Amino acid sequence: MKRITALALAFAASVASAPIAQAAWQPSKPVEFVVTSGPGGGTDTFARVVQSIIAKHKLVEQPIVVTNKGGGSGAEGFVYGKGAAGDPHKVIFGTNNEYLLPLVAKLAFKPDDLTPVAAMAMDEFLIWVNGNAEFKDAKTYLAAAKSKPEGFKMGGSQSKDTDETLTKLIEGATGTKFIYIPFKGGGEAAVQLAGAHIDSNVNNPNENIGQWKAGLVKPLCVFSPQRLPAGPKVAGDMSWGDIPTCKEQGVGIDQFQMPRTVWLAPKAPDDAVSFYADVLAKVKDTPEWKEYIERTSQTNRFLSGAELKTFIASDEEKNRKVFEKEGWVVK
Repeated sequence: MKRITALALAFAASVASAPIAQAAWQPSKPVEFVVTSGPGGGTDTFARVVQSIIAKHKLVEQPIVVTNKGGGSGAEGFVYGKGAAGDPHKVIFGTNNEYLLPLVAKLAFKPDDLTPVAAMAMDEFLIWVNGNAEFKDAKTYLAAAKSKPEGFKMGGSQSKDTDETLTKLIEGATGTKFIYIPFKGGGEAAVQLAGAHIDSNVNNPNENIGQWKAGLVKPLCVFSPQRLPAGPKVAGDMSWGDIPTCKEQGVGIDQFQMPRTVWLAPKAPDDAVSFYADVLAKVKDTPEWKEYIERTSQTNRFLSGAELKTFIASDEEKNRKVFEKEGWVVK
C-alpha cells in the first residue's frame, strides 16, 4: 500500500513539474479594424462585412471596432498601423495601395513595414460610359477616342492610383489618349459619369451598380479573361455575365484586378498572423461572404502565406512598370 502511494505521489509531482502547453494565440483585448479609406468606400464595406460575419458566427471572442483612416489615399491608415509595431490587435484593411503608394509618394511607411495576412477577393474593372452615349461597345468608343486625342475625359479614383494606372494601360494598348480626371473615390466618379461631366470611367461593378440600374451609365466591357459569372438581371435584360470581356472587344489587356488585402502591424507574432488568416479563411466559407461577393461582383480568391507574398511581388512588378514609364516613381 505504501509503495502504491509513493508511486502516486511521484506521478503527481512529475505532472506538476512538467511544462504547461501553450495555448494558441487569441486576442486578449478588443480588436481594431483599421480601414484605409473613408466611410462607404469599397474598403470600408469590405472591413465591415468581415466584422459582421465574425460577430455573427462568433469567430473571435473579443469585440471588434472599425476605425476609418483614409487620408492620403490610405497612407494614414498604414502609418497608423506601422506605429503599433508588435501589437496584433490592430488589423489593417486595404488593397494593393499598401505596396504601391510608397512607389509614387514619399510616405512615413514602406511596403515591408506591415505584415501581410491575406487577400480575400479581387475587384474587377470595367469601361463604363454615360447611359445616353452613342457607343454600344468598347470597340467603337475607343476608336472614337483614338481619332480625337485628349478629346475624351476618363474619370477615376485618385491620381497615380489603380484607375489611372488602368487608363494608362488602355492608352498603351489602343493608341488612345484620354484627359484623366481624378476624383476622391469611385462613388464620385460614378456620379460625374451619370451627369455626363466625363465621358467614361473604369469603376468596379459595385461603384457603378446604382447608376447602371437607373440607366444613367452602361458597361462596355470587363477586364477579365472570361465573362463574369451569370446571375440575375441587373439592369434591363442584362446581368453581369452578359458584359463582354475587353479582350473580346479587341483591347489587348487580358486582365486587371485589385486585391482586397488584410495586414498586421510590424513585428506581429507569427501565431497571431496564423490566427487571423485562419479566421478570415472561415469568413470566406460563410453564406454571408458568398452573398457579399455576388452582390459586389468581385472574384472570390483567397491568398495567404507564401502564395500571398508571391502575388504581391508579381502585382508590384506589373504596376511598377507603368509607374516608371509614366515617371511617377519617387526618387
